[in-house]
Amino acid sequence: MSDSSTLPPARLRPEAELARDALSAPVLARAARLARWADAGTRVDAGGGLVEEQLPAAAEQLGLSGDDAAAHASEAWRIAVDTGLVEITDEEAGTVAAGEDLALLTGGSPQDVLGVWLTALEAVLADASVPDLDGLVDAMAEGGEVDLSSLDWDPEAESDFLDGVLGNLYLLTVGEDGPGEAPVPLPALAASVIVPSDMGEPSNEVLEQVSDAMMRLDDQFRLLEPVGLVEYQPVDEALMADADEEPAAPVDEADVTRYGMVRLTPLGLYGLRARLLDAGFEAPAVGDLSDKGADALLDGTAPFPPAAAHAETELWLAGRSPLDAARELLAAARGTDPGAPLRRLRCQQALSLVGAEAEPALREVLDDAELGGLARVWLTEHGARDVPPPPQEMVFWLTIDTVAAQLAAEGNSEELRALVEGLARQHSGFFDTVWRVEHPATPEVLEAMGRLHPDKKVAKEARKAAFKARSQQGG
Repeated sequence: MSDSSTLPPARLRPEAELARDALSAPVLARAARLARWADAGTRVDAGGGLVEEQLPAAAEQLGLSGDDAAAHASEAWRIAVDTGLVEITDEEAGTVAAGEDLALLTGGSPQDVLGVWLTALEAVLADASVPDLDGLVDAMAEGGEVDLSSLDWDPEAESDFLDGVLGNLYLLTVGEDGPGEAPVPLPALAASVIVPSDMGEPSNEVLEQVSDAMMRLDDQFRLLEPVGLVEYQPVDEALMADADEEPAAPVDEADVTRYGMVRLTPLGLYGLRARLLDAGFEAPAVGDLSDKGADALLDGTAPFPPAAAHAETELWLAGRSPLDAARELLAAARGTDPGAPLRRLRCQQALSLVGAEAEPALREVLDDAELGGLARVWLTEHGARDVPPPPQEMVFWLTIDTVAAQLAAEGNSEELRALVEGLARQHSGFFDTVWRVEHPATPEVLEAMGRLHPDKKVAKEARKAAFKARSQQGG
């Protein structure tokens, strides 16, 4: 999983909608049905599981039939106990009663329902990290010797593997460069946790590991779908000529869907974000900043991708009048600290969403050295009259501020390279003047221009100007 600072904000559905999804998820729905079915005559064993003779009635209550009906009923009962929907009232007698949390499913808030669902999710995730023990159970039933070491199972490693896969699925879902809500091919997801990022062509050994991981994930996602975490299209069993063989790599894109496709549901996105928060990650959600001040908005959206920053800003603006919002944003955009240029860029982007009613706020800062340039840009773009032309020093200051903000937002991007080329081309004698600009980022910006400009002569001019700027600032 990537460093927490890289997590983009999640766009969550309303909690009421998510709670409805949780209640309709088969795992929780079955557990609730058994909790309501249980009465004083229901008996459990020492481990809290339903006694064997009661499993047929439980399966019938759930509408289950077939060879696996008793196992599924037993699993639903265990979830009911784990989530507090059922309480064991007397361990010696093995008697039960409805748990306090059962009432939350019908009379609690959406947050209460989601709390119960999250507990069920943890139980299912724990199950998904356990290997298939059918062979072990058969051997025990036949009185055979069991070699636990032959299972080759490391519980912590298995849990970490699944957490890593789900973390990557979360990032793909919330990231603007990922597929978003579209399904992800299972081979790609398996490769994301197996293949090193700096590896060119994967070796045969690594490809075998990816194939093995796919098979593990196929089993795990089949378990995770009924709790509502994912929508999953399993691996096509026809691809495996032999039950003991792993599938070969897909031949073409049309073939990929047969190797499994997984999509995080809106409820799953909520669940994984809750787990990330519990694990100490900073996992923001769009809307977190809507009730906070402009300073929190500008700083908070600074690392956001553009679309997420836009959505967060729209929510923030919705609760304020255009004029008050503009004044608050402009006040928060001031500063000479390293984060200030990006704050001003986010302020400019926020102000682009505000209507003409905000004009008085922009006119109030026309003489401000830090804000006068962006105020003139806004007023001109909104067709305001009598906008005073900016003094030359303000033009150059705004230029340095803009490049510094782009550097902070995107690094050495193609867009910034184009901006640098355009600046050097438009202003004759640009570097002779710009090094004198009293902006804290002037040396850093000129050094970046020296790195980015493709013309060696211009790049050298930029580096010389950077040296002069640094000398002027005494560093």
